[in-house]
Amino acid sequence: MRRILIVGGGYAGFYTAWGLEKRLRRGEAEVTLVDPHGYMTYQPFLPEVAAGSVEARHVAVSLRAHLHRTTVVAGHVTSIDHARRTATVRLPEGGLRDVAYDTVVVTAGAVTRTFPVPGVADAAIGLKHVEEAVAVRDTLLTAFERAATLPPGPQRRALLTVTVVGGGFTGVELFGELLALAHSLLRSYPELSASDLSFHLVEARDRILPEVTDRPGAWVVRHLERRGGHVHLGAQLVSAEDGHVVLSTGESYDGEILVWTAGNGAHPVVARQTDLPVDERGLLRVRADLRVGTEEQAVPDAWGAGDNAAVPDLASPVAGARTVPNAQHAVRQGRLLAANLVADLRGRRVRRYVHHSLGTVATLGLGHGIFQYRRIVITGFLAWLLHRGYHVLAVPTWERKVRVLLDWTPVVLFGRDVVGLAAVQRPRAAFLAGGEPPADPDTLVAAGPRGRGSGSGRL
Repeated sequence: MRRILIVGGGYAGFYTAWGLEKRLRRGEAEVTLVDPHGYMTYQPFLPEVAAGSVEARHVAVSLRAHLHRTTVVAGHVTSIDHARRTATVRLPEGGLRDVAYDTVVVTAGAVTRTFPVPGVADAAIGLKHVEEAVAVRDTLLTAFERAATLPPGPQRRALLTVTVVGGGFTGVELFGELLALAHSLLRSYPELSASDLSFHLVEARDRILPEVTDRPGAWVVRHLERRGGHVHLGAQLVSAEDGHVVLSTGESYDGEILVWTAGNGAHPVVARQTDLPVDERGLLRVRADLRVGTEEQAVPDAWGAGDNAAVPDLASPVAGARTVPNAQHAVRQGRLLAANLVADLRGRRVRRYVHHSLGTVATLGLGHGIFQYRRIVITGFLAWLLHRGYHVLAVPTWERKVRVLLDWTPVVLFGRDVVGLAAVQRPRAAFLAGGEPPADPDTLVAAGPRGRGSGSGRL
């Protein structure tokens, strides 16, 4: 029986395993999936998790609950030795385990591209995992609670100052959602006003949302600024030490909430801990049929897809173009990868990956959005509905679709839930304090997990 090892349980890995279970005959192959989390996160919903529109657990799809014929191993793959057909896995307890395979599927995903900016490692929260989205929300809610006890002044304003670094879809969607959440919170805090809020979106390029054309991108900037946001184009974060934000443009301000969503970087295991071929960016070299290798020569029994792979974009008119790292491609590549693995196993022809974009869509907060398909641009409430309609169809399994729909209903009828649970980040603090308030007010404030921002608003 052929042994198939899938490295990573994100979009591409989950859909590959799910597809194999539907296509493989009994006894034809055994499938093992290694992932440290045990669930797939539907990342396009993370901005809405941060804003309280979607329950956190409803954007996480359990691997074990939906992969009934796949062996799921909780752990990190630390290296892949394809010459020996072996992957080394670090288990949660810290031990190492070698997993032998006949065929490897590398779908480890990407990590956030970070830079050695002073203060970022100590203060920033990413937006790649659901835990980070929860931490962002609880941090903002806790900041409102603390600010409401202070008189107007610099300290109150610093608590309610939010900086989002990165003007791609993840950063723009998060910025719009948090801006909408903050203004809705003002109704519950009569001590505070809109003048206390200070929201900053920092983007190194001269425009945001590079996947849309110039005019819709400029419209989004104007829209966010009309709602009170500050969009800094052509600016980089220089420092964020001790809650003081400094930009390359010379602007500076105090702000206690910093979220980093500035692009993807190569997965370190794929880039440095495997004998499989990678390109100059550290991405796996993949052919159009998703085999690892070049068009002239494929690496036997090795396949790859998703954000860790440089997959040729056959739908692009630009020669040598690669598919962009987003959910739209990863899901479809995973489905094709499952079909190609089965076809190869049975001695049949495999197919090449070609996908023509269905357009781009982004939420900018409750009731606000933008959609573009070629020259067609839709903004406002209709675009927001298109965003929700597409993503509720795209999130895997009917159980998750129903749960997300049920999450949205009370938000429309009653507004967002504004209860913050920052103490859940440190669950033993109250127990150890014995009922006494902590000496440091930051003890119960969610610092949140660090690093990594990704995701996509593309269809």
